[in-house]
Amino acid sequence: MTGFGKKILKLSGKKVTIEIKSLNSKQADINLRLPSFYRSKEGDIRQVISETLLRGKIDCNINMEITGMESAPQINSDLAEGYLLQLKALAEKTGTSGDALGAILRMPDVMQSQQDEASPEEWQVVLEGLKDTLAILMDFRATEGGRLVEDLSLRLQNIEDYLHQVEPLEEERRQRVKDKLQRSLEQLKAEVDQDRFEQELIYYLEKYDITEEKVRLQAHLDYFRELMEAGNMAGKKLGFVSQEIGREINTLGSKANHAEMQKIVVNMKDELEKIKEQALNIL
Repeated sequence: MTGFGKKILKLSGKKVTIEIKSLNSKQADINLRLPSFYRSKEGDIRQVISETLLRGKIDCNINMEITGMESAPQINSDLAEGYLLQLKALAEKTGTSGDALGAILRMPDVMQSQQDEASPEEWQVVLEGLKDTLAILMDFRATEGGRLVEDLSLRLQNIEDYLHQVEPLEEERRQRVKDKLQRSLEQLKAEVDQDRFEQELIYYLEKYDITEEKVRLQAHLDYFRELMEAGNMAGKKLGFVSQEIGREINTLGSKANHAEMQKIVVNMKDELEKIKEQALNIL
């Protein structure tokens, strides 16, 4: 299930922005983009995310922006002076000139951070910010989940309505089978044992009987609703139940032997495909 959360933290001399985005996936795939300042906390960040988001393709981006001198990198004066002397000597030797100061500032280790990693106090603030961002993402998911339940409930109801539309057609279908057999016998112009005819008629009617399929289909629809209401990571179960719904609908189609019933079955299949697509977005 998709989700998005964002949190901006204002710390002493810096601003930290935390963004987390998730897409549906069968496993937990966590991708982190961290400033070097928080690199040592990667394991802790992964643990906090995985405890909340059990699966999905998850992108977490933590960005740090310096806003005050207390957090700004400092110039290593001794090292910069050493580079300057070397550059001056090289310029005199070669007879060249250039922006020595700009070149020095780009030299290794001239600009140094006052800290190599976050202090325990700062990390605690960032950690709480990470948890708040995950809570925002979960709220986003809950809102989307509510819309998802509404859509799935509508699709299930549509299939159930189509199932009820089949019932009035069953008696008509029985009569058609009986009439078809009767016409075939009349074309033979032969004496027919009425008892045997009734037995054959019962055989064909039982062959095309869809009572069991209707009962099982209704049971699967009810179970699908129960799983949605229960929640608790039901995504895989809903996928399995939707497959069972599909089997019963296919059997109805193979036994239909009736044009109007076939149309109803096609409509059921269309609704089921939408259910399967949506079920992929459920954890």
